[in-house]
Amino acid sequence: MKSARRGVPELSGARWRSSTYSGGNNECVEVADGVPGLVPVRDSKRPAGPVIGFGRPAWRAFVARLR
Repeated sequence: MKSARRGVPELSGARWRSSTYSGGNNECVEVADGVPGLVPVRDSKRPAGPVIGFGRPAWRAFVARLR
């Protein structure tokens, strides 16, 4: 993905998904797949943003802690 600004990945083509535990009620967080080295996260109620990005190791540690 090309950068819109220096250090900021372009996310317009990102494939967003929500947790299977969300129940489809649009009240959860979504993550985007396919962004090298980054896990973008957004609020499903606000798909236009803002987006926060986590490094993959930090995201894995966060998810592991939730389990």
